[in-house]
Amino acid sequence: MKKIFILLLAGASFATLPACNKYLDIKPKGYTIPEYFDDYQKLINNTSLTAAVGAYPAYITDDVEGGEDNDVNQSAAYSFYAVYKRNLYNFSPGQIFEQNSEDPQWNPSYANIYVCNTVINNVMKVTDATEQEKKRLRAQAQVARAFEYLTLVNIYAEQYDPANAAAALGVPLVLTEDITQPYERKSVAAVYAQIKQDLEEALPNLQDNVPNTLKPGKSAAYGLLSRVNLYMGDYKAALENANKALAVNNVLMTYASYDVQKGTWGRVYNPADKSAFPDGHLNKETVWFRRGTPSSSSIFTEVYANPDLINVFKKDLPAGATDKRFSLFYCNGEALFGPNKILFPGRVLWAAYVDFNLGVSTPELYLNAAEAEARTGSKDRALQLINTLRDNRISNNQPLVAADNEAALRLVLEERRRELALMGYSRLADLKRLNKDARFAKTITHTHNGQTFTLPANDKRYVFPVPPKVVAMNPNIPQYER
Repeated sequence: MKKIFILLLAGASFATLPACNKYLDIKPKGYTIPEYFDDYQKLINNTSLTAAVGAYPAYITDDVEGGEDNDVNQSAAYSFYAVYKRNLYNFSPGQIFEQNSEDPQWNPSYANIYVCNTVINNVMKVTDATEQEKKRLRAQAQVARAFEYLTLVNIYAEQYDPANAAAALGVPLVLTEDITQPYERKSVAAVYAQIKQDLEEALPNLQDNVPNTLKPGKSAAYGLLSRVNLYMGDYKAALENANKALAVNNVLMTYASYDVQKGTWGRVYNPADKSAFPDGHLNKETVWFRRGTPSSSSIFTEVYANPDLINVFKKDLPAGATDKRFSLFYCNGEALFGPNKILFPGRVLWAAYVDFNLGVSTPELYLNAAEAEARTGSKDRALQLINTLRDNRISNNQPLVAADNEAALRLVLEERRRELALMGYSRLADLKRLNKDARFAKTITHTHNGQTFTLPANDKRYVFPVPPKVVAMNPNIPQYER
């Protein structure tokens, strides 16, 4: 029987195997022979696969403001930041990571892809499960692989543009579990085509309703497709797929009943029953759960909210209303960590202490559908969607109104920023795609030690470089100039 590599995912760090192509800096540890259906179920159910999105791309965005060199909040001290986070915050050109550093996005994503490949390419060969069971598991792995590639191509490549996507460098497209083959950096168009193919092939074999949010069902695939369509600028398809996902789950939770208390984890809670704000895998808004990578899972207490972001939260807020996203997840001027109070006058700290879902959730579906409506359909429907979301986020909310589709679109994009602020790579992806439109292109400004750093729209530094360890192993790999 054919031997198949099984990957050790812990920390995305692997023992070196001689004579193997090391293009991706991902190496197998040992061999085993997946022989039974249960073996493949255990592979795809491995909790390591839920850790799929790094938070560090936020450091290059307009959401963050760095701390002082020796900040009163020690975790936000600029000198405390890892070198790659400082490089991103300062918009440094060239390589981000130090030579021997691990990239907390690249490594876990490709490790997850290898597991998905093992299931996709082999599960149909087992004889101890029905065809339906095997097809369903294969489809779940296809959704997971599509998710990883969508993340990778939006961090390490140019924004999708139909005018040049076929020529623009994407990421290595690995569709086999055999690491001894040479790998090639495919085009952005090719990566997106594979993502769509995986999702579209998976859909007929996925369940309408799944037993838990760790398994993708049809709504997860439709939701992810709506994100793909949005990033590609195919707004009619984005609307169609968002609506299909919302037809399965359109639930939103109301934030009005939550407040904050002393402490770190559990600081956002419901005073009525003392319950903590639900983490992503328990949140009824979650369609399919994915959390941050273990080595870069959050930036809680590490960064302050950029004044630009704070102004967006203040904008269009009715008199007497409270945006609970801001009051619950940000600390204005001071923070309580257990019995200790830390003061940082004039600053707002991101200190949510909630394990948010970074996979597919209903708020994103509302926002995807609203943006697509504002761009190609009904401004009234676009406003209805975001007003429904705002009613569940803002105490004493009043509905937004817009004179035309463009005004509605601006309101939708601002609401998207509020809802998805500091969530994985989403703001980076939005900046890259919106910068292609002169109406929304912007220059980002960061400050530190009296210095001002700027990142113009469409700058080459928006594309993250291939990690240096991978480049050292493969010096001929083509790269973006940044």
